[in-house]
Amino acid sequence: MRKDRLDGRGLAVLLAVTLLLAGNQIVIKIVNGGIQPVFFAGLRSALAVGFVGAWLWHRGLLGRVRRADLGPGLLIGAVFAAEFMGLFLALDLTTVGHASLIMYSMPVWMGLLAHFFIPGERATPIKAAGLALAFAGTAWAILSRGSSGQTSWLGDFCALIGAWGWAGTAFIARVSRLQKAGPEAQLFWMVAVSAPILIACAPFFGPLLRAVEPMDWVWLVLQAGVVVAGGFVAWLWLLASYPVATVASFSFLTPILAILMGHLVFGESLSPTLLGAAGLVSCGIVLINRR
Repeated sequence: MRKDRLDGRGLAVLLAVTLLLAGNQIVIKIVNGGIQPVFFAGLRSALAVGFVGAWLWHRGLLGRVRRADLGPGLLIGAVFAAEFMGLFLALDLTTVGHASLIMYSMPVWMGLLAHFFIPGERATPIKAAGLALAFAGTAWAILSRGSSGQTSWLGDFCALIGAWGWAGTAFIARVSRLQKAGPEAQLFWMVAVSAPILIACAPFFGPLLRAVEPMDWVWLVLQAGVVVAGGFVAWLWLLASYPVATVASFSFLTPILAILMGHLVFGESLSPTLLGAAGLVSCGIVLINRR
């Protein structure tokens, strides 16, 4: 039953998903020390095929993965591969705070795509102000360089590629025939197509295994099952049960939590510049998601 406001149960699930997505970036950075980032991303997608396929079978939705959707399915999978190649490399090259903040500029790029290419979704003055604030915050984060040497231009650019890829998959899901297939089938196409692309590209980024530890494999399985499949299903339930604008507005918490976690786990600097950029992006996301 759909509700017109967020209740205690919905708030608890929403905060849990937000915390999961923020902690996910900590886990990626840790596992990158043992498994090369692009190979790690490919293995995660490959394992997620089984988890997402099992969910589709359980819900009786396997019929939504249709041969007629092959064209947009291949396209959304390829863009999904670019998204996570960018994010995983970013978390190997720059700080969690920078990578997360830039990655969550996605609403800016999706808002621009919607404004120009989706009928009836032109930006209102409030949304335009949100786009401007979030863009300014992202630019501030990229252009600011700390004295600790923890950040890098290349890492920030990879995070930006991840944000563009995320906006691209959302855009394709909205405007292609995949819209009728539903988000579960869209996710299946994403992981099924991205897995071979990422694994094939992985050798170009160095040795596939680094100082791998047994726990890295545990994290890999949890990434595929809990983050990709479980987190996505929980997000779908929230969007189906509560107002979309309310749920989407909470996405600003993820980069904030990731910045704090990066500071606690890796000792990343909490500079006034980074916090100021995070504030701009967060305010922008809230405004973009207002009705």
